[in-house]
Amino acid sequence: MYIDGVFSGGGIKGFALIGALQAIEERGIVFRRIAGTSAGAIISSFIMAGYTSDDMIEMMNEIDLEMFLDTRTKFLPSKLTKWLFLYWKLGLYRGEKLEKWVKEKLEARGIRTFGDLPPHSLRIVASDLTNGKIVVLPDDLERYGISPDTFSVAKAVRMSCSIPYFFEPVKLRTRKTTSIIVDGGVLSNFPIWLFDDDKRPKVRPVLGVKLSSKEEDGQVNHITNAIELFGALFETMKDAHDARYISRRHEKNIIFIPTDHVLATEFVLTDKKKDELIALGKKRGTDFLKKWC
Repeated sequence: MYIDGVFSGGGIKGFALIGALQAIEERGIVFRRIAGTSAGAIISSFIMAGYTSDDMIEMMNEIDLEMFLDTRTKFLPSKLTKWLFLYWKLGLYRGEKLEKWVKEKLEARGIRTFGDLPPHSLRIVASDLTNGKIVVLPDDLERYGISPDTFSVAKAVRMSCSIPYFFEPVKLRTRKTTSIIVDGGVLSNFPIWLFDDDKRPKVRPVLGVKLSSKEEDGQVNHITNAIELFGALFETMKDAHDARYISRRHEKNIIFIPTDHVLATEFVLTDKKKDELIALGKKRGTDFLKKWC
């Protein structure tokens, strides 16, 4: 069975996406087109490169997640340097090691640029803070005067994964301006709207995997201080846009995986928690697919 798919963002919670993918593969389902944000962008790019869920689990077991926390060289006391880098570089960590790792894995399967993939097979969502717009890669690259076929898939993934203040933004330079690009989740954490055109009949079924509960089952934000206010603000920005598109007719095509118990930036995740997230994703996916197909 051939389908189109959407994988949501969620940072480290993305281990649950791999579990859901296991369930999808076991049903003999194959993706023709796929879209993703942040962690979903990583999974989506690996799927299009030909990696299976088992391959991804093996790759993740080979690495220490903390290696992605690549700080800059420090010449001053650590606490002071940390805040200076946050102020001037707009992020605590560079994000280059994440991009390098994704690049190596994709190149191992012959994927370097979007030109190495079937047309329109992979779409990655990022956020352009300079222009205040959602960026769909590679679709929108021509708007920046960049040829989509020559643009690095790994670079696009890094853009989509650049969690504000955590990873440094990616600067997309053109002849006229430099755009600051961050995590796609800021504007669209679950881009199911990419396959939702009421004017055209769907060529294939669309299946989404979302790292959250259904809207009516979601957690309520409790705000008692400025830190909690910022957290609630970011969560609202992340989910409000997509919530408009997740109607009842969409819900029947979405695997919801509640992962509120894990932080998106929990890079010190234990092996036990990784396994639990994968198992949770697989269970949710298996239960859902019994009724879906």
